[in-house]
Amino acid sequence: MMNFIKNFRKDEDGAVTVDWVVLTAAVVGLAVAAYSSIEAGAENLTSNTGTFLDGRNPNTAP
Repeated sequence: MMNFIKNFRKDEDGAVTVDWVVLTAAVVGLAVAAYSSIEAGAENLTSNTGTFLDGRNPNTAP
């Protein structure tokens, strides 16, 4: 039984899988944060562009 415990403790198979899961979760979290930031900026830019274009009259010369 002691041999099994020693071998189990030294065995590193699957440890890389845990690292990849943590790394993937971090990347997904950063992507969500970046998306929400970009989305807010894009909505603001779209609103400002719409307001600017609403104030323009295409029938008058610039």
